[in-house]
Amino acid sequence: MSTENVDKFLDHIEKHQDSLVERLRQAVAIPSVSGDPAHRPDVFRMGEFLVKELKNLGASVETRDPGEQDFHGTTLKLPPVVLATIGTDPAKKTLLVYGHYDVQPALKEDGWNTDPFTLVEDEKNRLIGRGSTDDKGPILGWINVVEAHNKLGLELPVNLKFCLEGMEESGSEGLEAIIHQEADKYFKTVDVVCISDNYWLGTSKPCLTYGLRGVSYFHLTVEGPKADLHSGVFGATIHEPMTDLFAIMSQLVEPNGRLLIPGIYDLVRPLTDVEEKTYENLDFSIQDLHDAVGNEINLHNTVRDTLQHRWRFPSLSLHGIQGAFYNPGDKTVIPAKVTGKFSIRTVPDMEIPIVESLTAKYVQSLFDKLGSKNTMQLKCTHSGDYWLASPDHWNYVAASKAVKKVFGVMPDLTREGCSIPITLTFQEALGKNVLLLPMGRGDDGAHSINEKLDRSNYVSGTKLLGTYLYEVAASKGE
Repeated sequence: MSTENVDKFLDHIEKHQDSLVERLRQAVAIPSVSGDPAHRPDVFRMGEFLVKELKNLGASVETRDPGEQDFHGTTLKLPPVVLATIGTDPAKKTLLVYGHYDVQPALKEDGWNTDPFTLVEDEKNRLIGRGSTDDKGPILGWINVVEAHNKLGLELPVNLKFCLEGMEESGSEGLEAIIHQEADKYFKTVDVVCISDNYWLGTSKPCLTYGLRGVSYFHLTVEGPKADLHSGVFGATIHEPMTDLFAIMSQLVEPNGRLLIPGIYDLVRPLTDVEEKTYENLDFSIQDLHDAVGNEINLHNTVRDTLQHRWRFPSLSLHGIQGAFYNPGDKTVIPAKVTGKFSIRTVPDMEIPIVESLTAKYVQSLFDKLGSKNTMQLKCTHSGDYWLASPDHWNYVAASKAVKKVFGVMPDLTREGCSIPITLTFQEALGKNVLLLPMGRGDDGAHSINEKLDRSNYVSGTKLLGTYLYEVAASKGE
């Protein structure tokens, strides 16, 4: 590994960090919310922004059209998958980088302290804005690496390929088919894959992540009258859809987090003594959890129990109700049709078809017990399987060395509770090791209000990504 080149790169990033922040500011300003039809043009605009950035750096850029999406009865065009290549030297290893350029919805009235689509740096040097840590900051980290090498007149130590999508926050629609189609074409020369779309376990020590939970998202719809009704006229005279919905959703999960679906825990892989030891000496505390959520509302009192329920046990969360009155003020309406939304995070060895079958059977039994004359429908709108990789692979060894170089410590090896279904698709379709190399901290608040990425994490994270390329190049792994 060229230590001289690495040092030049690290010095360049440190001296030019303000320009890196400005690039992130431009990206955050594009409200690329994939789950909102009104913002679908902005998702396309964000894709165009990245295409321009990559072409300006000399990349060979292609796009793939994922087709169209049926968005609750409305047909929407899916944003392009951006494929970019920098370097085709057969003597070098080829690294595939994946990221997503869409973001979660965000409104000032949700509780943001600032406009969510205006990047603000506060007094603690936190870069606040939707997408700052999930996932625009990490994507731009890779672009920063390429730019630095160009300005220094240095060749990248590896061939670099990008796969950037605009639908990750909405189930990665259309991407899986493209990956399989391109497995022996665009992705044929790939040696390993790196994804920076998760976070440190805590706030002070980097980690490498080798496991993720899966997710199955459900819409539970109860429908009765032809239109909304006046509760003073019709209350206690009809079966009310909202009452039925609450009765069912209240019996999906206990307040202590335990799922109530019969047979669901029988699917979970037993905890072994070997796995038990992996929870020792991790850089995480219950206070880290308190800080991340902004309150002392933990279910479990030990780090071990907390992380096991976050990583290797399933969870069920209730997310919202569509069709109900939710504006400020009072409205005595009986909704004609309501849809409750919930998701189940799955773990080894929970097979998605079995999870969906058990859930549907249980929900139907709950509805039947109500004796309601309303109609009920349960639909799984999207799902993705859990993922596990080998942390002993040379790709992880290379990343560990890079963390040691940049941060001066060896990283924690962790699993995570979130879901990135496409991770498993890359692993299975390409037959290559996939590494999760996070940039942000555990308190970044992705998907929440006031999402942020610390300037130090953005700058040092960019340094880490570049150093990792040199360690991959120096690895003797095949």
